[in-house]
Amino acid sequence: MRFPRSSGVLCHITCLPNEFGIGDFGSAAYQFVDFLEAAGQTAWQILPLSPPARGHSPYSSYSAFAGNTLLISPAMLVEDGFLAQADLIQADSRQGDEPAAPDLTRVDFDSVARFRRPLLRKAFDHFQKGGSEADRSRLAEFVTRHAWWLDDFARYEALMVHFDESDWTRWPSDLVHREAAALDAWDAQLSQEIEFSKFQQYIFDDQWVRLKRYANDRHVRMYGDMPIFVAHESVDVWANQEIFCLDASGNPTLVAGVPPDYFSKTGQLWGNPQYRWDVLAKCDYGWWTKRFEHAFHQFDWMRIDHFRGFESYWEVPAGEKTAINGRWVKGPGAEPFLAAQKQLGDLPLIAEDLGMITEAVHELRDVLGLPGMRVMQFGFEQEDDVYHRPSHYPPQCVAYTGTHDNDTLMGWYKKRKVDPEQVDLLAEIVTEKKDIHLQLIASVMNSKADIAIIPIQDWLGMGSEARMNQPGKATGSWVWRLKPNLLTDDLAAKIRTLTQQSKRLS
Repeated sequence: MRFPRSSGVLCHITCLPNEFGIGDFGSAAYQFVDFLEAAGQTAWQILPLSPPARGHSPYSSYSAFAGNTLLISPAMLVEDGFLAQADLIQADSRQGDEPAAPDLTRVDFDSVARFRRPLLRKAFDHFQKGGSEADRSRLAEFVTRHAWWLDDFARYEALMVHFDESDWTRWPSDLVHREAAALDAWDAQLSQEIEFSKFQQYIFDDQWVRLKRYANDRHVRMYGDMPIFVAHESVDVWANQEIFCLDASGNPTLVAGVPPDYFSKTGQLWGNPQYRWDVLAKCDYGWWTKRFEHAFHQFDWMRIDHFRGFESYWEVPAGEKTAINGRWVKGPGAEPFLAAQKQLGDLPLIAEDLGMITEAVHELRDVLGLPGMRVMQFGFEQEDDVYHRPSHYPPQCVAYTGTHDNDTLMGWYKKRKVDPEQVDLLAEIVTEKKDIHLQLIASVMNSKADIAIIPIQDWLGMGSEARMNQPGKATGSWVWRLKPNLLTDDLAAKIRTLTQQSKRLS
């Protein structure tokens, strides 16, 4: 499908400023929507909202359907009557030598969890003791409507907490194999924890839907991101073992990754279990259709991460230390998308077609009518590589200065090595030493691409210290945050002017 000529900003929820240690669905998110509206932007791209499994990466989750409850706003819990203001003050009274105030510039996920989870428990206790009939009715309706994924998720989360173990293959054997008697017994034993899990997902959904409605009312579309794979340590794999490559004990036999590329000389070994596409095909890809349906409950547009995995995927035997010793295997192609379209209609998807892409991947993208991605930073590494150069973008694509996996625009620019005997490929774009980042952004905004997405760090001209992720690096990613008061009226006016000049103003 074709998207309107427009532009937007990439900024994950966790990056938003507030006093609670991590960006959330509270006032800063609404202020960011107001900023986008003032700046003439009609898309807000974020990273996956699912709960991270390990390493705090939103691209490795223990549920493809649940939300990360660390994004629930404590302030809104007070506004909605689930907490008292005194509860926030009490929760912020730290013990020992830990500082009283969270870091405003970086996310300390462990500290955030220690602060927020007791608050969520207290909100649940308050709800159980004195929740209004209206809230009880809304919760019951949510639980019923989402039971198809929520029942197993809440059960999994309660078991994970009870055993202090996220690897479900280490649970008792009858649970590993999901024997009905064992599930019933544990459901009874952990009934309170299961209800607590469902309550948190209800609050997450309620706060998110309200934020999305606020954005849509201001003509801002919410642009989400769907990882193709799920973590092995997830309810998705535990509850659907037949559709993943596992042995009799539930351990992966074949895992996902990518071979050596621009980002890594040894490739990336993600470790997610590969799908059994033959089994999924026999069920008309029902699991994927449900995933698409749920995604479009949350978002207006959706990027499919690692789209090339549907055409061919890099399969690595479990136990390998790197992704080098893998092989390409033919994927399901268009079938999962066509199966979903039969039930859901047109899917407003964007194909993440970066990396080692073949003509077959381009053909699959075009057969499905999906726009692909172009990233300006990739267009100036080699003189004959014009695919990612703004002057060569086709209309049906989404153009970026960089993605969450790239360095910031100015971080990349300052690290470039230009051969003094050759012409600088950026010489026609960067003609002045002032506001280099705005000149680079203008080249993307003025391109023929239907959509232009600019990371907020690039609009602010930030360096490598503001980078969101470094692929292949185990620690230190996903922690960057906006400092308060950076999103000024002056910046909004600059963005709006360039948006209007590039004919992207709605």
